[in-house]
Amino acid sequence: MENPLVSIIVPVYKVEAYIGRCLNSIAAQTYPNIECILVDDASPDQSLAIAEDFLKKSHVKYKILKQLKNKGLSEARNSGVKNATGKYLYFLDSDDEMTPMAIEHLVNLAEQTQAEITVGQNLVIRENGKRAYIFKTKEERECVSGNADVLQSYVNGQYPVMAWDKLLSAEFIKKKQLFFEPGLLSEDELWSFQCALKLQKIAFWKGEETYLYYFRDGSIIKSKGKKHFDSFQKIAEKFDEAYHSEKDPDIRRMILMHLINFKDMSLVMNWQAQFNEELWKESYRNFQKLSTLSLFDYFSKQYSISIKKKSLYTSLPVNLGYHLFRKRYGE
Repeated sequence: MENPLVSIIVPVYKVEAYIGRCLNSIAAQTYPNIECILVDDASPDQSLAIAEDFLKKSHVKYKILKQLKNKGLSEARNSGVKNATGKYLYFLDSDDEMTPMAIEHLVNLAEQTQAEITVGQNLVIRENGKRAYIFKTKEERECVSGNADVLQSYVNGQYPVMAWDKLLSAEFIKKKQLFFEPGLLSEDELWSFQCALKLQKIAFWKGEETYLYYFRDGSIIKSKGKKHFDSFQKIAEKFDEAYHSEKDPDIRRMILMHLINFKDMSLVMNWQAQFNEELWKESYRNFQKLSTLSLFDYFSKQYSISIKKKSLYTSLPVNLGYHLFRKRYGE
């Protein structure tokens, strides 16, 4: 069997304490045909020096790309994609690691199914060493085919939105121009949505863990500030644009459901992160400018009771919406 080249893209920024562990996991891969693409995002610490020293002594093929100024994760990943020569791409965060057979498992499944994206199994490791399955794949099928079915699986939250731990067809990503939006936080939310709109086939690895995600920042929600929620607004606007430009009624319905769910999730996270009434109301007002269910839709069986409630709760006058929100989620 041919072993197609896999380009592992590793953005590097302020990870001098972790980059060695990350690179060790690449060097330990059982799969024989790998190139490591490190993208230095103008890291001010010793991350790059540590990485260069490691790679010079390693058997791993590598490229080092240097950005002259810090541009953020999106542009670092985009640079890696544009310089990759592999049949497949794989994003690895520089403070995480892969398990030894990760690439071998994912390539075998991708080649077998011809999926454009193959999703691995991740495990979260907390600071105290405890392990948890937080970003679960819920999809029971090994492979989902057809754009409508793939999008439905995505909208139903059947697989994680994160870019890491996914083996990607380089041809698919480059041909469909599925790059990350520069300057955006929580960029994976938009990128994964745009991928789902274009996907014809996605596969899911059902075996052992392929990715170890190290969680260092306490609460995921509490680590988010106003800039994150400004990005959430921009992401929701992109969903809204996709809704208005789509002609297929079934796809439009799924996009609208995703937008409504995203608005509801964002408002919950906004409150839990900031406990700031004015900032919450600002987000609420902004979300009200975007699409929601029509009066006719509330009488349609195509939308669940849950979606109808979420749509209604984000369509009320601001003060009433805030009052009911606090009642729903506790004072």
